[in-house]
Amino acid sequence: MAENNIESAVRTILENIGEDPNREGLLKTPERVSKAYEFLTQGYHQDAKEVLESALFAETYSEMVLVKDIEVYSLCEHHLLPFFGKAHIAYIPNGTIVGLSKIPRVVDVYSRRLQVQERLTIEIRDCIQETLKPLGVAVVMECQHLCMQMRGVNKQNSLTTTSAFSGAFLEDDKSRKEFIHLIANKLK
Repeated sequence: MAENNIESAVRTILENIGEDPNREGLLKTPERVSKAYEFLTQGYHQDAKEVLESALFAETYSEMVLVKDIEVYSLCEHHLLPFFGKAHIAYIPNGTIVGLSKIPRVVDVYSRRLQVQERLTIEIRDCIQETLKPLGVAVVMECQHLCMQMRGVNKQNSLTTTSAFSGAFLEDDKSRKEFIHLIANKLK
């Protein structure tokens, strides 16, 4: 099997940090890294709107639908280091609901690209708003960034929270407060 560009680049990185890419433990590292990046960036080859459109249903339900504690794994576009955490997403239907599993899939599509958390939060909100046309969408993300924890400022306990709201969640204080209350509390 011929070496691809990513494998070649990894070999170059290994050499430039003072390693021997021909050392036993590193022989297959370029191939493994290439496969890892193929998986970690698969969102570039997926369409989040299509994911949602594959499971839309007419329904008169008009109260908040919340999917919380969705696991998020992404790569920081500034350092190519992971950031990870949870997303909490709600929408208020306007005659259309979506299969619940599609909401975490939308998170995966956008998080499997090089990202910044701020843009990721907005992309998720906008995709749901534009595709479902609900009365409103709320997205809150809480993530840890290894670029802050492993290097740079070395703050191991830091957590970054971002939010994006549309429609009723912007205009109606009651809807926003209900969303915040639900994601802050464990209902078990």
